[in-house]
Parts: sequence; structure tokens; C-alpha cells
Amino acid sequence: MLILTREQRDSLIATCIRALPNEGCGLLLGTPDGVVSDVVASSNVAESTRVYEIDPKVLLRTFRRADEEGVDVLGVFHSHTHSPAYPSPTDVAQAPDPSWHYVLTSFLSIEPDLRSYRIVDGVISEEDVVIRGDTSEVSSR
Repeated sequence: MLILTREQRDSLIATCIRALPNEGCGLLLGTPDGVVSDVVASSNVAESTRVYEIDPKVLLRTFRRADEEGVDVLGVFHSHTHSPAYPSPTDVAQAPDPSWHYVLTSFLSIEPDLRSYRIVDGVISEEDVVIRGDTSEVSSR
């Protein structure tokens, strides 16, 4: 399970919208139980509508920050501009860590579709995403 605040979800989606027409991307910081503490935006150095690549400087700074703050890099997020929020074969091949959350946002409909997956040895498993708000929690899947 991945747990985000509304503000974190909105920041993640805004990062992806700003990157249009290319895919947007970034990293997630938080605790091993899936609670996100921060969304870290990155430029897509691939500058592509079909693939993403986290800026190596952002990657290095984020891992250093995680060490300094005693949190983990929980995973990566990116958008799909032309396909559903489901890992592509390229996403699966590039999945670097089986403990990571792989969050995808699709812009195929007016309302962005945000989903999270685990990818272990090429096997994709969708997980719940809980959005913590002021008065209620919303789970999507």
C-alpha cells in the first residue's frame, strides 16, 4: 500500500502536467511502510512522450537527502501520455528495485488516473493507493 496526502498527490500530478507533451517523472521519499513524506520532481532528461529518465543529479541529491533525513527512496513516479496507467514493457525492464513503488499517472481521460504497482522479477502487482485528506481517506485501485 502507498499512502499520500492530497497535496502530495496534487504535486505529483502537477509535475507530470508541467512536463507535457513529454512524460513527467520524479521520486518518492518516505517510510518502509509506504507512507510518503515528500514528492521530488525531476526533469525527464529523455525528453520523450514515450519514456522517462530521472535526472541523475536529482537522483543523487534525493538519495543523499534520504540518508540525511533517515527516510527511504520509496519509488518512482511518471506519467503515460498516450496509454493507461499500467507499466509498459519498458517500465518493467527498467524497474531497478523490487521494494519500490512504481506510480503511474495517465492523462487519457479528463481526470488523471493515478495507480501504484510493485514489479518483482517482471511480475506486476497493483497495490492500493490511499489519499489522506483533511476529513476522509480515499482509496483507489
